[in-house]
Amino acid sequence: MQPITTTDELTAACERFAKHRFITVDTEFLRESTYYPILCVAQVASADEAVVIDTLATGLDLKPFYDLMANDEVLKVFHAARQDIEIVWHEAGIIPHPIFDTQVAAMVLGYGDSIAYDQLVQRITGDVLDKSNRFTDWTRRPLTEAQLTYAVSDVTHLRDVFLTLDAELAKRGRSEWVSEEMEILTSPETYRAEPEHAWERLRSRVRKPKELAILMEIAAWREQEAQSRDVPRGRVLKDDVVGDIAVQAPTTLERLAGLRSLPKGFERSKWGDAILEAVARGLARDHKLLPRIDRPKAAINGQATVELLKVLLRMTAERHGVAAKVIATVEDLDSIAGDDNADVPALHGWRRELFGDKALALKHGQLALSMHKNRVVAIENSRPQDVRGTRAADG
Repeated sequence: MQPITTTDELTAACERFAKHRFITVDTEFLRESTYYPILCVAQVASADEAVVIDTLATGLDLKPFYDLMANDEVLKVFHAARQDIEIVWHEAGIIPHPIFDTQVAAMVLGYGDSIAYDQLVQRITGDVLDKSNRFTDWTRRPLTEAQLTYAVSDVTHLRDVFLTLDAELAKRGRSEWVSEEMEILTSPETYRAEPEHAWERLRSRVRKPKELAILMEIAAWREQEAQSRDVPRGRVLKDDVVGDIAVQAPTTLERLAGLRSLPKGFERSKWGDAILEAVARGLARDHKLLPRIDRPKAAINGQATVELLKVLLRMTAERHGVAAKVIATVEDLDSIAGDDNADVPALHGWRRELFGDKALALKHGQLALSMHKNRVVAIENSRPQDVRGTRAADG
C-alpha cells in the first residue's frame, strides 16, 4: 500500500472517515532526543478501510486529520491514548473527543493492569502481532512495506478489540465507568506541562519546607529549559541531581561543584549561575505558602491498615473482575488510611461504590477480613471490638 502524502488525499480520506460511528487511531512518533514528540506517522481505520498518513511528507497540511480528531460525531478509539492525545494537543492545540481507550476498558474488565496491545489482541482475536517494526526509525523515508503493514495492522486489529470490549462493557453495565476515565484523558489539564507544577512528578526525599521550595524552583527551571531547547528533561538535569540540589541548597559555585551527582564541570557552564539563582528564589519563598509535604499518619504509624486495605483491594479486584490498579493505587491506600476524606479516585464515583466505602468500613472496624474455603471474604462487624457473630458481606 501507499501512504497518504498529499493534502487532497488526506482531505478525501478524512471526509470518508467522518461518516462512520467510530474510527481507530494510532501514531508512531519519536521523542528520544526531544522534549516534544515528533509525529512521524498516523494511521486511521474505519469499518471498511485503513490508511497510513505520512505526517512528514513535504507540503502535507494535517488540518483535515486534526479536524477529524475534533469531530464530536465520531468516536476515536485508541489503545493507551495518553501519548497519542499529547501529540495532537501539542501540534494542534486540541484534544480528540470523544475517545475510547481500549487499555482502560481492558483494565475495567479484568484483563490485567496496563495490558500491552499485542497481548490484548491475542487474547481477544487469537492473532499474534508482529511487533518487530515497533522500534524502527519512523523518521526515515521512504517508509518500508514492513512498516506500512505494521502500522495498518495496529488499527485494523483495534477495530475487533474495540467491538468486543464495548459489547462486554455494555453487558456488564460498566460503560459509564470507562466514560468517567475518558473525561480525565480528554481534559487539557492532563497535558499542560506547566513549569510551576513540574516538581509534582518527582519522587524526591525532600522533607523540610526549605527543601521543597528549592525543589519547586529547580524543577520549574529545568522544565523551562527543556521546553525552550526542545530536549528531554534528563538532558538538562537528571532527577537525582534535582533532588540533591534541593536537599543540599548550594549557594555558591564551589558548593554546587561539590555535588557528586552533578556532571563534572557543569557548574562552570552558563547553567551554573541559573541553578544558583533558582536556589536563591527557593530560599526566599514564604514557607507558609508552600504545599504541605507532611506524610499521612498512616504512612508512619498505620502501615498495618494499609496492608489490610491491600488485601481488601485484591479481593475486590478478583471478585469483580477489575484490575486492582484501576481501582486504587498504593498511594490511594496510604491516603485513605490517613484521611477518611482523602481526595483520591478510590473515594469517588464507581470506585467508591465498589471499594472505597468498604475500605473506610474496614479502617474503622465495621468490616473484617476472614478466610472461607481458601478465599478471603469480608464480613460486616456491627461491634468493632468483638468480631464474633458477624455475617458475610458482599465484597
